[in-house]
Amino acid sequence: MTISWYGQACFRLESKGVSVLIDPFSKEIGLRPPRLNDQIFLVTHEHYDHNNVKEVPPESFVIHGPGEYEKSGVYVEGISSYHDNVQGTQRGLNTIYMIRAEDMRLCHLGDLGQAKLNDEQIEQIGDVDILFIPVGGKYTIDGKEAVEVIKQIEPKIIVPMHYKITGLNIDVDGPQKFFKEIGIKPEEVESYRIAAKNLPTEEMKLVMFKL
Repeated sequence: MTISWYGQACFRLESKGVSVLIDPFSKEIGLRPPRLNDQIFLVTHEHYDHNNVKEVPPESFVIHGPGEYEKSGVYVEGISSYHDNVQGTQRGLNTIYMIRAEDMRLCHLGDLGQAKLNDEQIEQIGDVDILFIPVGGKYTIDGKEAVEVIKQIEPKIIVPMHYKITGLNIDVDGPQKFFKEIGIKPEEVESYRIAAKNLPTEEMKLVMFKL
């Protein structure tokens, strides 16, 4: 599997003839949007920096929320969560996605705002090989809260997202606080290729994408 990051919470997963694009954004956020030529699209919530699926190919499979889905050998489970730490009363709901492909389990937390996951969410998420987690605060959990959520999930690979980068005109923090809290030296990549047989078996690994 090859993983690419475009900024915010937008990732492309390319796997054996099928590609999944998560949380595509519009150009209004200041970054260059990815091309919308994938077979599967996941939208964690309906904000403009996460839901730009207006021009996806008509044959594409677009998932907008909780439930169980399957297409082209990719299995997806959407899990309900909150976009804030007050049960959605400020920013509404957010969908956590569990993605199974190539004998790996990937978890994308979207704009998770809960400082901690509840027991039901932890059980639904289960074992995680690769975790995509927001760390920029303001609209999501911040770096310190992200570390606590990581302790709950215990993934093999951590990928931070939704933080300030050059060009982004949304007010979120940079990743520095998170890196200080997590205490793991990141492996910096432009794109990331991973197979199940190469997943770490002992210590967690931190992967940071460069744009």
